[in-house]
Amino acid sequence: MRLFRREFLHLTAAAAALPLLPKAARAQAYPAKPVRMVVGFAAGQAIDILARLFGQSLSDQLGQQFVVENRGGAGGNLAAETVVRAPPDGYTLMVIGANNAINTTLYENLSFNFLTDIVPIAGIYRVPQVVVVNPAFPAKTLPEFIAYAKANPGKVNYGSGGVGSVAHVAAELFKMMAGVQMQHVPYRGAAPALGDLIGGQLQVIFDNLPSSIAHIQGGRLRPLAVCSLKRLDALPDVPTVDEFLPGYETSAFAGLGAPKGTSADIVEKLNRAVIAAHADPAIRNRIIELGGVPLPLSSAEFGKFIVNETEKWAKVVKASGAKAN
Repeated sequence: MRLFRREFLHLTAAAAALPLLPKAARAQAYPAKPVRMVVGFAAGQAIDILARLFGQSLSDQLGQQFVVENRGGAGGNLAAETVVRAPPDGYTLMVIGANNAINTTLYENLSFNFLTDIVPIAGIYRVPQVVVVNPAFPAKTLPEFIAYAKANPGKVNYGSGGVGSVAHVAAELFKMMAGVQMQHVPYRGAAPALGDLIGGQLQVIFDNLPSSIAHIQGGRLRPLAVCSLKRLDALPDVPTVDEFLPGYETSAFAGLGAPKGTSADIVEKLNRAVIAAHADPAIRNRIIELGGVPLPLSSAEFGKFIVNETEKWAKVVKASGAKAN
């Protein structure tokens, strides 16, 4: 996966080479009008909720409206293309998600190169997955689940919000590391998949924690393990997958990006504002309430984080043979 790293280093070098003379003037003038933040998913999802929280904080700090625009479709690629094609003036930003890292390999004929056409600005949060089953399922622990799946190859159905979703690739990574066979049942969104899991039509989902936490607390789903490397405060008695399969970790994430060519001073100003938003207890508490972990990173750190996620999921997508619908 050296190609991903070369692309990131090339982008970093290009950004550093931007003209510096008008830097102070540009930094003072920006933003002079409303800024739109494009989200590749429908309103109401965790990434949308937190984009709006951070957008309000940026509005308060920088004196202009940061307006969230939901542009779903093609696994978030329509939103990405909207931002890639926008002028690199800081007035069209992208709310980056894990789907963008996955799509880099999942889609063969994208009209843009995510790693070079989007400049990373700052991280927002990470949300780990949780392995959940119907309470009637015979396995009550993750080792019991693995044993059951090995004893019943191909008879365990796992659901997801669609091909290439984080729930899909998280389960495929689990299959690789645990040596089990499971059948993928893709849905058009996480909600109907969870409905069928609760109804007993599915056996397991590797779901984003915010979607499942209320069902876990209400006894409608049984958590077998969380997919973070450390146990979560929200589910302190639930072990990690890593405790049984060392090195296993999956999470959704979100951050902010801008079109290639956006000036370094605008990126720096936005990064400072996002970092400042992370210091707001109300925002940090809301991230934690949604089962997430704050991700206050510099532009360079967030860029490296994206490269690592892209490399990780490229291996899983290629090994699984997954193709975009």
